[in-house]
Amino acid sequence: MRQAAPSNLTIELHCEHAPPLQDQIDAAVQDRTTPISRLLRLMSALDSDKSANENLRLQLRARIGAPLSV
Repeated sequence: MRQAAPSNLTIELHCEHAPPLQDQIDAAVQDRTTPISRLLRLMSALDSDKSANENLRLQLRARIGAPLSV
């Protein structure tokens, strides 16, 4: 059975040269064209980070729930 190749986001989240998670979340929250799948992956990465800032979590949750027309 074939496995799907890892997405660019997965590679980006685990790569040594990737921007910090906070920067990735900030960029995703500001960019209204960020797909919901990427936002959800970022939330998953944030949830697995024990030292994550609660404000980042709240910003990301607000962005995930925001209407597309805003």
